[in-house]
Amino acid sequence: MPELPEVETVRRGLSSATIGAVITATEVLLERSIAHPDAAHFITSLVGKSIKSWHRRGKYLLASLQIGNTAANQPDAPGGTLGVHLRMTGQLLWLSQTEPLQKHTRVRLFFTQNQELRFVDQRTFGKMWWVPPEVAPETIITGLQELGPEPLEPDFSPEYLGAKLHRCRRPIKTALLDQTFIAGIGNIYADEALFLSRVAPTKLAGDLTPEEIRRLHSSIVEVLHQAIGLGGTTFSNFLNLHGVNGNYAGVAWVYQRTGQPCRVCGTPIERCKLAGRSTHFCPHCQETRVM
Repeated sequence: MPELPEVETVRRGLSSATIGAVITATEVLLERSIAHPDAAHFITSLVGKSIKSWHRRGKYLLASLQIGNTAANQPDAPGGTLGVHLRMTGQLLWLSQTEPLQKHTRVRLFFTQNQELRFVDQRTFGKMWWVPPEVAPETIITGLQELGPEPLEPDFSPEYLGAKLHRCRRPIKTALLDQTFIAGIGNIYADEALFLSRVAPTKLAGDLTPEEIRRLHSSIVEVLHQAIGLGGTTFSNFLNLHGVNGNYAGVAWVYQRTGQPCRVCGTPIERCKLAGRSTHFCPHCQETRVM
């Protein structure tokens, strides 16, 4: 599943390519890809709207729409919100309308100058929403209500992290995957941040020392910034807006490197399961022994 760096990479691409572009037509090829409203109303609600801005919240993409291509010297005419969640295999691709359709294309948004934004999703778990302008997005896209702070924003501080971990009896890896705790972190960057902070993924969150909490906070911020700078990670489905792989996989410390030597100490990277999720770690560098 795309995580914060991958979704942020797509957001930046969308901001570069689509701001001010007018949606001239919409085609829904798989109705269940539309979470709200129904497919027919989704199509009619988007036509004639332009993209004013793109925002990311956790793993959600949110476009603020306006009616028509409103000139800068005119007041905005709100057009609602377009929401997207890529889930496991979703991709947003900015293409010429003449490009052949990918096999798993689910939704097409057509723009001026023969361009389109194509939603491709092999597993069909991804969703799109249109929220009317008079409605707060989180009332329709209810997952937004449950998200914790953004890990690259000031609200995510060592003090916040320590308070959330206090008395938490889950393994720290499992706690980091909880989107109500921190928004946007998934399996890849939880493993990577724990390695950088030298904390074993099985250590109970409430047992981390203040120094370990400080290191973990710093490592989360560091690895997310690095991954964004490298365009995210491609191990299976992720592509950026122009169909290009992310480059973080080439420098990953532990994720999907089972049996390969640790980049720090040379010990083979090991893998275990925590809460049903594959977890990668160095048994030497990450100090608590993993069972």
